Amino acid sequence: MADDIVFLIDVDNTLLDNDGVQQDIRAYLERQFGVAGRDRYWDIYARRFAELGYADYLGAAQQFRLGALSDPDMLLLGEWLMDYPFAERLYPQALQVIGHLSQWGKVVVLSDGDAVFQPRKVRRAGIWDAVEGRVQIYVHKETMLTEIEQSCPARRYVMIDDKVRILAAMKQGWGERLTTVFPRQGHYAFAPDVASFTTPDATIERIGDLLDYDLPAFAGT
Repeated sequence: MADDIVFLIDVDNTLLDNDGVQQDIRAYLERQFGVAGRDRYWDIYARRFAELGYADYLGAAQQFRLGALSDPDMLLLGEWLMDYPFAERLYPQALQVIGHLSQWGKVVVLSDGDAVFQPRKVRRAGIWDAVEGRVQIYVHKETMLTEIEQSCPARRYVMIDDKVRILAAMKQGWGERLTTVFPRQGHYAFAPDVASFTTPDATIERIGDLLDYDLPAFAGT
């Protein structure tokens, strides 16, 4: 049976400060491999992101290692990434927001990413348990509306995401069945092209602001 309302919530720069995570990765790379090594890894990462359409930190680490196969520090990079303390990068009140929204409907993580590192991030941050394992990770989630409807049938959806481009694409697909919420967090939220997309139904300055919202704000009534 379809739920009355399902809350779909992004992870990176929505629940978790992913810009801060990337700053920590850059700092670690510089400490271990110097400025040149840091920049080489990030060039590899950027190329893979352009090719794959999602952040592939572990794939970039594999390719990065080919430049220094005898360096034992290369073997520790993947372990450092997998053991990163993501819970320390949660935005204030992020998990409380999940509990708040759960009063009215299921909360489902809807994220883009790979099949190893992104789920690891969600679990280590405590988000996986907070949504009781309701986690969906795609390459381009805005193109997966049919699959989302099949796995999480609902009369109405709420999408909370820091990327206006994704909110606009999902709004085009679902129309008035979808309420879009835009937390202005992270670098994507302040990109020059933000104003060129459909204005979200609600804009908040930080994810914790949703604690002040009640069901009518989402229900389209």
